[in-house]
Amino acid sequence: MASTEREPETGLKGILSTVGGTPLVELERLMPGFTSRVFAKVERFNPGGSVKDRSALNMVATKIRSGELVPGRSTVIESSSGNLAIGLAQICGYYGLRLVCVVDTRTTRQNIGILRAYGAEVEIITEPDPATGELLPARLHRVAELVATTPDAYWPDQYANPLNRRAHETTMAEVAEALDGKVDQLVVAAGTSGTLGGCAEYIRRHRLGTTVNAVDALGSALFDSPVDCARLVPGHGASVAPRLLRRADADRVVHVGDLDCVVGCRTLVRREAILAGGSSGAVVAALTRLAPDIPPGSNVVIVLPDGGDRYLDTIYDDTWVQRHFGDVAHLWGGPTTTGIVGQLADIAR
Repeated sequence: MASTEREPETGLKGILSTVGGTPLVELERLMPGFTSRVFAKVERFNPGGSVKDRSALNMVATKIRSGELVPGRSTVIESSSGNLAIGLAQICGYYGLRLVCVVDTRTTRQNIGILRAYGAEVEIITEPDPATGELLPARLHRVAELVATTPDAYWPDQYANPLNRRAHETTMAEVAEALDGKVDQLVVAAGTSGTLGGCAEYIRRHRLGTTVNAVDALGSALFDSPVDCARLVPGHGASVAPRLLRRADADRVVHVGDLDCVVGCRTLVRREAILAGGSSGAVVAALTRLAPDIPPGSNVVIVLPDGGDRYLDTIYDDTWVQRHFGDVAHLWGGPTTTGIVGQLADIAR
């Protein structure tokens, strides 16, 4: 049996002691007729609500242990518009570290509200980078300015920090331990490439023989997107390839569009009662595309990075969906009544 490596969390107390150890749930209704078992690593159970809690904790706690970050004196400065920012805000709030988070106009009011509730300072970038027309480079430029002018500043830089990748070796260790090392397929969304890279590293080192399927967004710069298009759903893909990215970490790549994410999310909540975020929908969509090529009897693990409560105004809002995609509700029809009755009968027996 594989051992669970939990170095980043060692000795933690309070709410931070609950980072990691998220449930691995078997999904029996998601794909009727599929001849393999599907398990979901449900990362919304981290205290900040996402897989990014693991990255944030490792990037901060490691520096506190080394003495490079001093609670009450140091300032953490990062560019993030969503889950990593919230993870950092909770962790910095717990340790008494000042956090300045640089976001942009696409950041939801809800996320900004959560950041400020934790005590983070929020700077909102409104103008894109003139050279690329993208907001991310403009955010990163502002972070660099702040780091240069703020005493005792630390930029975690989730796009380049190896501590981000290392945190997710633990993610894969938990999966391997739960399945006694038999993980035939892993389907994971790629963004900063921390989760992808950490899981792939653990698989290589422990020789698990797992096929790693990376899920990228159409229009992303990560894995040679077949089309160039704007993206509505955040959480996977990137407009600039991060330094953490190692394309060899992925055995296969699946590109999904915004509508795929919506359909994946709506299907997941309808069939499994799991309210998940946009990148989780991307992973579900990728799995349906991969399914015909997965050998029968495989153990398939999908990583669901976050919950859907931060997507209620978009993915789970019928008006928003219809405005962007038209009348598409038929695409996420749930299991038939006969199927549900049959499952209930099996439970009764």
